[in-house]
Amino acid sequence: MDLNLQITDMAGARPEHSTLIVNFVAAIRKQLRNSMCYVFSDNVQYRFKTKDGESKSVVPDASINCRTKSRRGNTFIDAPRFVMEVLSPSTEKFDRGEKKELYREQEIDEYWIVDLKEKKVEIYELDYDDNGEPQYYLWKIIKEENKNELKIIHFPNIKITFDDLFDEVDMDY
Repeated sequence: MDLNLQITDMAGARPEHSTLIVNFVAAIRKQLRNSMCYVFSDNVQYRFKTKDGESKSVVPDASINCRTKSRRGNTFIDAPRFVMEVLSPSTEKFDRGEKKELYREQEIDEYWIVDLKEKKVEIYELDYDDNGEPQYYLWKIIKEENKNELKIIHFPNIKITFDDLFDEVDMDY
């Protein structure tokens, strides 16, 4: 039996990491009420099949899923439309590498990478190259200087501000 689980030591995660996830979920939750979509924090698992037929399981820091009936027990088996990962020293390589590649392969419409230390949001949008292959393209990097441009591209009616996202996230080392 091949469970193929990725174990990452999260014991050293900073409280700011969780605060940012909670801020995102709190800002989005009520806006999705009475819709087919739900926002989830970092306690929901997704299981995907790779091109090679491998089964991979991941737990994003936050996701917006509009296919919530597609699950087995506590695990979703269909891709969400949006995923956000909050970088930490122990997960940055995985979030920027293997996870990003898996999300691209599953054709997740939008992928945010949030850097707490730099206080920035990298927004990646899925599109297709000339060969019809899904690719992530950096749509925009949001920092304090252009914070009014923060938006979820694929959910244009959902509003979240940069200040709400980073509220009470103090990264003074």
